[in-house]
Amino acid sequence: MWVELADGRTIGVPLAYFPRLLAATEEERARVVISGGGTGLHWDELDEDISVLGLLLGIGDRTRTEPTPQRAAS
Repeated sequence: MWVELADGRTIGVPLAYFPRLLAATEEERARVVISGGGTGLHWDELDEDISVLGLLLGIGDRTRTEPTPQRAAS
């Protein structure tokens, strides 16, 4: 993903950092909204929010999912 910043810099971030974006179609990824007065990116239908500061710091998705407990066989 390429993000152009207001100061003219362009940064590249691997989509692998954001699994929801990686799994999305190109059309879904294109429906991004600049949020927070320019401090973030938001994809409503993907339930994804990314801060520009996080991108600059190289921080990927921090969403944690708990593993599904295995049920004992009856």
